[in-house]
Parts: sequence; structure tokens; C-alpha cells
Amino acid sequence: MVKITPKDDKAWVTFTFSGAKMNSCMLSGSWNDWAQEPMKQKKSGEFYLRRMLPIGSSYEFGYLTSDNQWHCDDELGCITSPFGSKNSLLEL
Repeated sequence: MVKITPKDDKAWVTFTFSGAKMNSCMLSGSWNDWAQEPMKQKKSGEFYLRRMLPIGSSYEFGYLTSDNQWHCDDELGCITSPFGSKNSLLEL
């Protein structure tokens, strides 16, 4: 799930991922050259991370879980990357 809160020419974007029991979750996206950013875990078991991103751009991203599985965002769905993998597309 992605929550977007616009602020001037940027937006706070909160990425949230939940699924099967996992120890950790990383967020990777085109905004940071696909570096893996560790997500924080809530008491509910969900993982989240907030980022400020420029409005007027689009970004591909995905979640990498502790079982080494790549996931798209359920709400945004998946698109095929030029490398044949599946990523979510965030359009701000």
C-alpha cells in the first residue's frame, strides 16, 4: 500500500508492505538506483518506510522480503521491467 501526502512540489510517500510472516523487508526503487532500504516493522507485523519524492515523476519499485522474494505493491499492480522482472509503478 502506498499513501501519498503532497507538499508543494514534493510528496511524502509512505510505503507499507504486509504478507506472510517475515523477519525483514527492504524497499528498492528507481529513485535511489535500486539501493535496498530497510523498512521499519510495526507491532502489527506490517513494514513501512517514508520518503519525500518530487511530484511530476514516476518511479518503479518493489519489496524484497527476508525469504528473498520480490513483491509488487498490491494496490498499484505490476509492470514488466526492461529486464523481465515485475515492478510497481508509482506516478506522482
